[in-house]
Parts: sequence; structure tokens; C-alpha cells
Amino acid sequence: MALLIDQLSFMATTYPDQPAYVDLSSGDSLSFSKWEAESNRLARKLVSSGVSPGSRVALYLETTQVFAWIIAYAAIHKAAAVAVPTNTRLSTRELATVLGHAEPTAALTSSTLRASLEAARSESIPSLQITFEALGNSWPDATAESDSTFRVPVTEDDLADIMYTSGTTGIPKGIAVRHCGLHIIANGTPEWTSKAWLHSSPLFTFAGLSFIYNPMKMGMSTLYQSKFDAGIWLETVEERRPTMAFLVPATAQLLMSDPGISVADLSSLQLVSIGSAPLPAGLHRRLAELLPEAAVTNNYSMTESGTSFTYLPKEEVERRAGSVGIPMGTKIRIADEHGIEVEAGQIGEILIGVGDSQREYFKDPAASAATWKNGWLHSGDLGRLDEDGYLYIVGRAKEVIIRGGNNVYATDVETVLYEHEDVAEAAVAAVAHEVLGEDIGAWVVLRAGVTPDSESIITFCSERLADYKVPRVITFLDELPRNPTGKVLKRELPAPQT
Repeated sequence: MALLIDQLSFMATTYPDQPAYVDLSSGDSLSFSKWEAESNRLARKLVSSGVSPGSRVALYLETTQVFAWIIAYAAIHKAAAVAVPTNTRLSTRELATVLGHAEPTAALTSSTLRASLEAARSESIPSLQITFEALGNSWPDATAESDSTFRVPVTEDDLADIMYTSGTTGIPKGIAVRHCGLHIIANGTPEWTSKAWLHSSPLFTFAGLSFIYNPMKMGMSTLYQSKFDAGIWLETVEERRPTMAFLVPATAQLLMSDPGISVADLSSLQLVSIGSAPLPAGLHRRLAELLPEAAVTNNYSMTESGTSFTYLPKEEVERRAGSVGIPMGTKIRIADEHGIEVEAGQIGEILIGVGDSQREYFKDPAASAATWKNGWLHSGDLGRLDEDGYLYIVGRAKEVIIRGGNNVYATDVETVLYEHEDVAEAAVAAVAHEVLGEDIGAWVVLRAGVTPDSESIITFCSERLADYKVPRVITFLDELPRNPTGKVLKRELPAPQT
């Protein structure tokens, strides 16, 4: 069975001195041979320290330490352990909830995050016994002397990753990914092209993980921008001439707003893929016009759907404005509330064919059974297919707000708002944002006699939620609109106060 780490070993042997990853903040690069050697050292140390096959290992590390991050990710797989990429923007309480559910044996972290990890560990992670700190981009106290090939055997059915996509309400859902379902692009023996792929996705996200190994499978380097900056992005394209790039709609909007984009030489780009959030058709069209020689594609995928995704070809941007494309390597159905397929043009829930690559929720068989049924992933998203099978997203049945590429569940924020002593009722929904696409809006009913104070509510939430989950727009109401059964009618919430 071919594993991700097999591709790294091949590249390290065949192209040892070529740059696998380039950190754009420093200009430093990591060669394939260095990546291979250092991950072998760290894997040995993990095993000798007590990490056994199937053990979960939290990867709680700033993505500014990009080389340490990708070395650790490879090392965890070489030790036959399970990587738990962890969002560094979580509050201590959210971190304790996620890792308390994952029950890691070990954690790989940094000096700046160590205190948060220890606070979470003392609260709810008794399983965590082994912790190593990265120093910059290396693991000085966590590496063995030998850097020769090292691998603990695994099977294709063994767990490889657990990716958490939710936050603070009850037990969050972790998506269990097995080795057989890690591949988006199959391993191969590529010719070295000297071309590069540019992206700035956090490495703990589905997109970020995808760009650790997939560029090398095409004989390419990865150019990594740990914090997106439109000016630096444009300079990078001009100077380093990447052929492929990945953006989310928020970063695409920032690019289009930068005055330098009208004069920058972007001719090297052949593919610009945009995903992770709804893409306004107008923004897609403007970016495509700016890059006439490139394929500027919109796509749709979910962490739950694994390697299944959609792709909008370049020639369809104008004709099918707003579409996220046609399915690649899978099938898509639109179904009504009873699961019955509807006709083209009708709106229903998006079902994605996952076949044998079906994933599952870690330690949550009931949620898994409700989401994956007979080879189909029930996405909870609403959409329609046109007569030619092109998909259009029209809403999200799960009430997920996508703020700048980050998924925010309204119920997570509402739970925290209800903890505020002045809040009697609360509802959370998306509000439009020019750059982020969507922002977090909260509609609040205060207890009698309380004076409205938006800042105190925002501060309260910021102490309990990841920063991107904090509502920025608070609207005070006398009552929330409800139906006869008491359910809040979010579609009838008034325009937010600004």
C-alpha cells in the first residue's frame, strides 16, 4: 500500500537537494532530504518515548513554524500514530474540549503555546503524558541520533488523522481519516519541474494538509505564506513565478482591493483554485478577467467528503456564473427532505458519493450513521444541479457561517452568549462582509433593566471563543421572531445594527 510518507521518501532519494517547502516570511527552504531525515529522527523519538501504533498525537504548533510543522506531521505517520492537527486560535476551554475528546498520548507544540496546552491538559486531558517543544523550525529535544529510514508498519484501514471541525457545544465532531482516504492525488514518480504552488492556508485545515504533499506529487515546490498579505503575494508571483495558487474568497477579495494588482506581472499563473467558502460570482469573474491565461476555478468540498470535490472549468466561468462546477471522481445528487432525488434545477440537500472512501466521526457512531448512508455523504448543504450536472450552492442547512474560510457554527456562539448574565435570548447568523464574505452577527434580547453594551458582550465572547468566532455586530431586540412551536425564525431577523 502506498502511503503519503512513501512519496516523501521517493522525493528525498530522487531529488534530495530540491526545495520541498519555502517559508516566504524568512526566505528559507527545506529540502526533501532534510524533511525526510528530520522526520525519521522525530518518529524514532516518539516511539522510544512511548507513542504506540494508533496513539493520537496533537500537533499544536504555529504555522509560522512551517518546517517544524510538516516534519512533525510526517513523523507522526512514520510512528504509525494518528495526527490530530489542532487549531491554534482556540480558547483554552475549546482546546480542552477538542483534545479531551481525542485523548492524545503526546503533543508536539511550541514555547508560546505550551502554557495553553498545559492549562487544557490539567482541565481534561489526563491521557497526555508526552510533550515536545519545537525551537524555531527544529525539534532539538525530540529527535533521535539516527536519521535513517524509519517506519512502523500500518495498514490502509488504520487511522492517520483526526480533524476537528467544530467547537464548544457538547462533544465536537472529529473526522477520522484512514490511510486509504488521505490521497487526493495518487503517489507517483514525477519529473522535477522546478515549478511551485503558492498558498497561505493554515496547516491544521483540510486545505492546508492537502498542500503538504500534493505539490510534490506533481514535481513541485510549495511556497508558503503563513499570514496572507496581498502585497507580498503579488511580489512573490512576480519574483518566484509560481504556476499554481490556492486562495479563499476573503484573500481573493483582498488581492482585488490591492492597488498593485493592476500592474503586477501574474503571467506565470496557470491555475488559481478558490475554495473553502462561498465565492461571489462577480469576484470570480473579475479575477478571471485579470488572469486571462490562467484557469481560475471555483470548487466545493468538505473534510467529510475526503477526496471527492467539484471543479469549475475555465471556459464555464461566464456561462455558469455562481457554479462550483462538476464532480471530479465522484457523483452528486440533490435530494428532498425524504432523501428522494429531485429533478435538475430543484433545490435540496447535496449528497456526495463517497463509495469505499467513506470517512466517519471519531467516537460518534450515531452521528456517522446519520451523515454517511449507503455510500452517500449527506452534506447538510443546500444546492441545485443544472441540466448538465453543474452544482450551485444556495444555502447551508447546518447554519454554518464561513468567515474568511473558517467554519463557525451558530450554536457554538449562541451557547456562549447565553452564559452572559445580561443575555436573556440570543440568535446568531451570518452578516455580509465585503472582504470576509460572511461575518458573525448576534441578535440579543437583554434581561429586564439592563443597558445595552455591545463591547461588554464582544469582550465576554472573546474570552471564551476563538477570535474568528466572536460576533462583531450586535443587534439588540425586544424579542426574537419565533414560529408557533417556539423556533427562532432567523430569516425574519431584522437588518443588523451598524
